[in-house]
Amino acid sequence: MSSSLTPDGHTVTYKVDGIGSAHCQGVVAKAVGALDDVLAVDVEIGTGLVTVTTGGAPDDALIADTVDEAGYDFTGRA
Repeated sequence: MSSSLTPDGHTVTYKVDGIGSAHCQGVVAKAVGALDDVLAVDVEIGTGLVTVTTGGAPDDALIADTVDEAGYDFTGRA
């Protein structure tokens, strides 16, 4: 499980299945980035690693629901 507290907030890395193109990358980044308290999102094509930085403690359930609603399979913290 990857999680850290930085001066800029909390950073957590999640695993998401189905991110195989720049389009997929953009869809997930836009959906997660629109959530309240999300400061930054980095989505890696191929590996499916999604790194999220939040101003407070990350809401794993909300992030999971958002990823699932975007059409991708959230598998949990990496």
